[in-house]
Amino acid sequence: MTSTPTRKAELPPSAPESSTVSAPGTVVRRAVAALSFRTIGAVYVWLVIVVLFSVWAPDTFPTAITVKQVLNGNAVAGLVALSVVPPLAARVFDLSIAYTMSLTSVLAAYFMVSSGLGPGAAIALAMTAALLVGVVNGIVVVVLRVDSFIATLATGALIQSLITMVTNDSSITGVQLLAEPFASIAQLDVGGITLPVLYLLLAALAIWFLLEHTATGRRLYATGFNADAARLQGVRTDRLRFLTLVASALLSGFAGVVFASSVGSGSPTAGTPYLLSAYAAAFVGATQLRAGRFNAWGTVLAVLLLGTGITGLGLATSAQWAASLFTGSVLIVALVLTGGRIALPAVLRRRTGPRPDITTGKEV
Repeated sequence: MTSTPTRKAELPPSAPESSTVSAPGTVVRRAVAALSFRTIGAVYVWLVIVVLFSVWAPDTFPTAITVKQVLNGNAVAGLVALSVVPPLAARVFDLSIAYTMSLTSVLAAYFMVSSGLGPGAAIALAMTAALLVGVVNGIVVVVLRVDSFIATLATGALIQSLITMVTNDSSITGVQLLAEPFASIAQLDVGGITLPVLYLLLAALAIWFLLEHTATGRRLYATGFNADAARLQGVRTDRLRFLTLVASALLSGFAGVVFASSVGSGSPTAGTPYLLSAYAAAFVGATQLRAGRFNAWGTVLAVLLLGTGITGLGLATSAQWAASLFTGSVLIVALVLTGGRIALPAVLRRRTGPRPDITTGKEV
């Protein structure tokens, strides 16, 4: 018998190698997604506000002076707003930031004016007090398991009582606060742009890098999305929440020192006006760039949006209550949008990019 030669199995033709260059259609889709209302809606709202006030107050609003005023006048507000981003990323509220800011403002002034200490020592002691506030918040919230909203509000009340005891509700002033080098912390400028704007950019850069490019940032987001699932994956959620409260206190405390340098006094109510705007900016920022995530650059964008609106209202000689009405309205709209309580038009709510997995925080 002659054996029939076996036929080799025919392999399918190899698929062509995928091109390393993205197709033009993909590039266009990505560009459209990056410029969509869902991604940078605040930018479009910001432009509308600029146009509105340029028409309303054409002689005072559309000027370079106004641009510098918005940047310089909202740098401290931006620092306070950034201080709440890490805790919120881990689903923790810190309502003591305003009181911590007032505390460091008062203590820095008190140690310089009443105790005769130099600026370096006074600032170090004030920041030590801010660190202590963060540790106390961490112990009460993480160790004692008290709800962060109530715990930090109670801590803030204790801080305010300490401020009243030290100042008797009066601002602390003195020539030491107006002299170098303390005054230059906030008043030194380059081309009309003061140093607090640089502090704001550096703080935003640091928080952005932490949240977006480190394992700690992914674990923070995972803790905020689903703490129980993150804990089962080995994430030390309690330690992360503790550290975010400490970081929040330190950054808001630094904002208090900058504020004292900018106004030349220690005010017992320095941080009170910043609490609402800080959370408004953080929640508006959570709808931008990284939708659904509290993020640094979205928060900075929201601060500038709010600051532009409030500055415009001031230049347009509106009523004093208009600024609070504007900030409160923006916060309500942001909360509704981030909570998903209203449906955006289909063109606005189209998925524009990767979203985080609820257990790991990684994009899917």
